[in-house]
Amino acid sequence: MMSSGGDTVSGDSQRLSLADDVSGSCGAVVTSEAAWSRSVMAERGLLVLFGSQTGTAQDTAERVGREAQRRHLRCRVQALDSCDVMFWRFLFRKNLPAGSLCQLDYAVLGLGDSSYPKFNFIAKKLHKRLLQLGGSPLLPVALGDDQHDLGPDAVVDPWLVALWDKILALYPLPPGLEIISPDLRLPPKYTLHYLPEDSPHPESDVLQPAAPQAAPCELHPFAARMVSNQRVTAQSHFQDVRLIEFDIAGSGITFRAGDVVMIQPQNCPEDVQRFCQLLRLEPHRRFVLEPTEPGTSLPPLLPQPCTIQYLVTHYLDISCVPRRSFFELLAYFSTNELEREKLQEFSSAQGQEELYSYCNRPRRTTLEALWDFPHTTCAIPADYLLDLIPRIRPRAFSIASSMLAHPERMQILVAVVRYKTRLSKPRCGLCSTWLASLNPEQGDVRVPLWVKNGGMKFPADPATPVIMIGPGTGVAPFRAAIQERVALGCRGNCLFFGCRHQSKDFYCQIEWEELVTKGFLTLFTAFSRDQVSAQKRREEKVYVQHRIRENRKLVWELLSSENAHVYLAGNAKQMPAAVAEALQSVLQLEGGLSPSEAEEHLTALERSRRFQSETWS
Repeated sequence: MMSSGGDTVSGDSQRLSLADDVSGSCGAVVTSEAAWSRSVMAERGLLVLFGSQTGTAQDTAERVGREAQRRHLRCRVQALDSCDVMFWRFLFRKNLPAGSLCQLDYAVLGLGDSSYPKFNFIAKKLHKRLLQLGGSPLLPVALGDDQHDLGPDAVVDPWLVALWDKILALYPLPPGLEIISPDLRLPPKYTLHYLPEDSPHPESDVLQPAAPQAAPCELHPFAARMVSNQRVTAQSHFQDVRLIEFDIAGSGITFRAGDVVMIQPQNCPEDVQRFCQLLRLEPHRRFVLEPTEPGTSLPPLLPQPCTIQYLVTHYLDISCVPRRSFFELLAYFSTNELEREKLQEFSSAQGQEELYSYCNRPRRTTLEALWDFPHTTCAIPADYLLDLIPRIRPRAFSIASSMLAHPERMQILVAVVRYKTRLSKPRCGLCSTWLASLNPEQGDVRVPLWVKNGGMKFPADPATPVIMIGPGTGVAPFRAAIQERVALGCRGNCLFFGCRHQSKDFYCQIEWEELVTKGFLTLFTAFSRDQVSAQKRREEKVYVQHRIRENRKLVWELLSSENAHVYLAGNAKQMPAAVAEALQSVLQLEGGLSPSEAEEHLTALERSRRFQSETWS
């Protein structure tokens, strides 16, 4: 997001650019007109705000920042949810007059994925809201799409060209200045100063389990002790799924069913060692960071002083798939002509298909890319490490337990990500692989975490029946909800659970069967690989949507007579659409609705929050 002219986003004299890479995501630029004070205009300043879950929006926002710097615009890039930015909360106040932004010109850039049903929902919502408040579109709304052959850059590239044309028309370059050539390397964001090896060492920078003054958050996570790390799938099953328990006593953490826990992972020691060897870094050397530009804040998650080992282990995401900006910066350091030509190709608009084939399709990591450019890699200045490699982002997991059932404890259900591409080495998820590697039986194991409110809210009246549809690890939030409701004595719990094999990946089977026996749970299971047709001698896969259709009378009765709420969680690929079709089939066959009426009824249930879903890719 980008705002020109100041460090805050309030009042009616702001210029903003927003970017968000949620499936419905946003990016916007809001510009003031001549009513803005001349002194502020003379500063030619931009505040770039971004909202990002996967890092795409942050990468785009930082690109805007670099391009602003080349145009001699004072620029600051900042996350939308940072404590001193209240833009979003201000913008959606219900009591704002219709003409509140009548002096604003704006442009909206959305970054999303059209495979999701609410493609770029936030960008569209933001654009509509700015229009409602009297803003004038500076550019047509732009909606980047991950599904495009060239990714979101197919939209971002031309949008930026048009954006700078508009901004330079409003804020011309000062006399005697020209746009800095892209052939020239910009200075790093920070300067890294090594400390003398004999300088005194401060206390350990390892995370300590101290009770926080306030609820733990991203800047101040709680170092939770891992109590158990149990594999809940058979050893012969291809998928390793863990039920992990943490001790959160003394943390001040509270949560309810539907909430999520954020976990900050770290790189494995082997990758850290390899990275340091490639870049010829001394792991135990200590340093301090100094901002290049006055007013730039230091990375809040890095201790000062810090060691190279800590920086690479806890901060630099060397396992992520590198983006176009990575190769663009890397090319500046290359002294090898062949490597430099390939890096420049990867960072050009024309080379994006080649970059996709090299990086995205095989899921090549940053560390592996550095290995492929050895002459360039060993020439990377340490000052540029934080510009070159993004920080490790926290991962979100649905909490799979209730505090009513397990006081001072928290459990999560984690599928360990591991898959093959054309590369010889299997791809592994950073966080899930790290968590699976931890063994609390071999010593005190600590994991930095904090809790965020989830999007799924269960009925305030515990007597309200709930229909929960949770194949695979999608069952995690429903385990928390069932534990919570059982602790309150509620019996109206209906669960549709699906997995491959009853004998291999039926998570929490004994727990579910005990609740069924006690009358607290109605359970329907779909084991997709356990059905074999005697006639055709082949597998006929059965999924949760088939069980919904088979039990349509019960589902209809709960929906129509008992005002039940429906919840869906799991993989976002095909399952959500298939479940929606099954529910519409129930409404048609049992409720007598036409196809269009059934679709409208399901949409009405969504609007009233009686049908909620939480899916992920």
